[in-house]
Amino acid sequence: MQSTAHADEKKPNHLITEKSPYLIQHAYNPVDWYPWGDEAFKKAREENKPIFLSIGYSTCHWCHVMEHESFEDPGIAQYLNEHFVSIKVDREERPDIDQIYMSYVISATGSGGWPMTVFMGADKKPFFGGTYFAPAEAHGRPSFKRVLEFIENAWRTKQDQIKTSGDQFIDYLRDRSSVALPDGGKLPDEGVLTSAFRSFYSGYDGVHGGFGRAPKFPSAHNLLFILRYYNRSGDEDAFSMVETTLKKMAQGGMRDQIGGGFHRYSVDREWFVPHFEKMLYDQAMLLRAYTEMYQMTQDPAYSKVAREICEYVLRDMTDAAGGFYSAEDADSLESSAAAHKREGAFYVWRADEMRALLTEKEFKVASLLYGVEEAGNVTPAQDPMKEFTGVNILKLARTAEEAARELEIGTPEVEALIQSANSKLFAARGKRPRPHLDDKILTDWNGLMIAHLTAASQALGEPRYLAAAEKAMDFVLKHCVDADGRLLHRYRAGEAAIAGQLDDYAFLTYGLLELYLATGREKYLGLAQSHADRILLDFRDAAGPGGFFMTTEAGSSDLISRPKDLTDGALPSGNSIAVLDLVILETIRRDGKYGAAADRELKFLSTQWTESPTAFGQALSSLDFWLGPQSEVVIAGDPGSETARAMKKEIYLRFLPHTVVLNHPEGSMGKLIEVLVPWIHEQPAVPGKVTAYVCHDGACQLPTSDLNQFRRQLDELN
Repeated sequence: MQSTAHADEKKPNHLITEKSPYLIQHAYNPVDWYPWGDEAFKKAREENKPIFLSIGYSTCHWCHVMEHESFEDPGIAQYLNEHFVSIKVDREERPDIDQIYMSYVISATGSGGWPMTVFMGADKKPFFGGTYFAPAEAHGRPSFKRVLEFIENAWRTKQDQIKTSGDQFIDYLRDRSSVALPDGGKLPDEGVLTSAFRSFYSGYDGVHGGFGRAPKFPSAHNLLFILRYYNRSGDEDAFSMVETTLKKMAQGGMRDQIGGGFHRYSVDREWFVPHFEKMLYDQAMLLRAYTEMYQMTQDPAYSKVAREICEYVLRDMTDAAGGFYSAEDADSLESSAAAHKREGAFYVWRADEMRALLTEKEFKVASLLYGVEEAGNVTPAQDPMKEFTGVNILKLARTAEEAARELEIGTPEVEALIQSANSKLFAARGKRPRPHLDDKILTDWNGLMIAHLTAASQALGEPRYLAAAEKAMDFVLKHCVDADGRLLHRYRAGEAAIAGQLDDYAFLTYGLLELYLATGREKYLGLAQSHADRILLDFRDAAGPGGFFMTTEAGSSDLISRPKDLTDGALPSGNSIAVLDLVILETIRRDGKYGAAADRELKFLSTQWTESPTAFGQALSSLDFWLGPQSEVVIAGDPGSETARAMKKEIYLRFLPHTVVLNHPEGSMGKLIEVLVPWIHEQPAVPGKVTAYVCHDGACQLPTSDLNQFRRQLDELN
């Protein structure tokens, strides 16, 4: 997608040959943008100019705003071109660059976000930064032009001080990476989980669910930890936190009530007014949360939401060859004739527009269920920017039963009418201009989606989801691997590029492990072990206190520092998922190799979460798994038999977060799995029968081929 500035065929800048949708959006700005690379830094050195670094991504609303206000402005562009070397970075293509400079902005200003604005020298050391800067002064903040003038003057008159500031940041990065292990490096115990839960509880919104007030992010990995804590402790407060949050999110406008999936976050406490962007990783994480809550409760309301997420991703976020796209924008045109895009235009509805599409009965039902009002259902207090005046954001304002009572008709009729109305609204919405699709395929995000789509396929009994997960894995293994077998981070428009980072290896290994546990196909387990070994070889901080670097040593050659990303933010960190991979592999293999590595990394992470455990939700889930008790279920015999399939179904109907499932087939395939998992030869099939072995904390129950007995053994695992 190109910038609207391309309408008059302006001259392209240095971004024109890039593959990133975000960089291409800026390729016709009058700003003389460069991609991150030697050419830009050489120019800065030779001309003694500071670098203006702008980091964002293609579906970032405020990135679009700053582009329109400032980067398309000829005067600002001229000033930048005369006094700076301007570099654009797609944070999703280069999360390592983003991590380094976001840590600077947060340390300097106390907060971060995108677009990220950083000024630095040709040595890549930052000396000033922030996020969005408006074109005019407001609320005590200087205009972007004033900031540029200030930086240009400081560069001319205070370069020595600027360089000292940059050196201090390098010292700060070094200090962050050299935290010593406390207490001789003891492995955290269950008390850490309890303490962490209390921290989450202290910030919990008991009325609307979620954490804090506004804006509210889904943070599904935190919910996954709390669900595990409930499973371990039986604390009803923990269950209530997850239950309330998932139900309130599903009722709000943050859920796409017509097309499935979830928007990025809610600007209010009630999950009503969303930021309409849709990210692949949010779909993956929320899919896992709703799937696991369904396993815990067997409540079909959770499986319905999970299925809608899957259908949305497979319909709108999947390449024909199988890979998953990255995101859909929040902004879109209200019509093909509109001049400017608006937030949520694709998703919101006017009452008269709905009335014209639906029958009288359908409109009455839809109005009641979705809280539709003639003048729009978004109040001025909920819409300070006046973006949603006169329109309705659909939410579940009533249940079908409540609507039936108000309309004095039967609940089945209400359900039939809303299903018919939804079909008509979905078809009409499909004729609107769609939001921009960021169609790059990222190895790490695909790995996460593959993992959780696979788990959902088993819990929901939906083979299509498993087939889609396997097709996506085939895509990544075909297109995102170099000639030496190493992963590449990004694929788009026929090109795979950017050396794989920790997240790519960790998340793809996670996807491979989930595929192995679901299918029993040894190729997935073999590849998972290979990638885990690569993580330990290329990313582990072997000389330091622990943790994994984001990049390989060679992959950090164009950076001022080799960064570590330890906290679980919008999505889990590579460190947290890498530890989970190690824990799963150790539970499968029982050979001590991966367990020793998991021990070391959990000890290191415990030094980080002491003061802020709520920033480590996924890491805490990995610790919960490692602390166990762990369970293995081996199904020996023909994996395609009716008995084996029935046993597998029974396993995935339950919430068993510390359990791995292994297949021990007969014949040559059985010999292959015995190479990967040597201990499994002790669990053969009884001749002529599929046989299950349920092992808990190192002790196995009697083998059984009886489905009822198998159910009873599974019930004892929790």
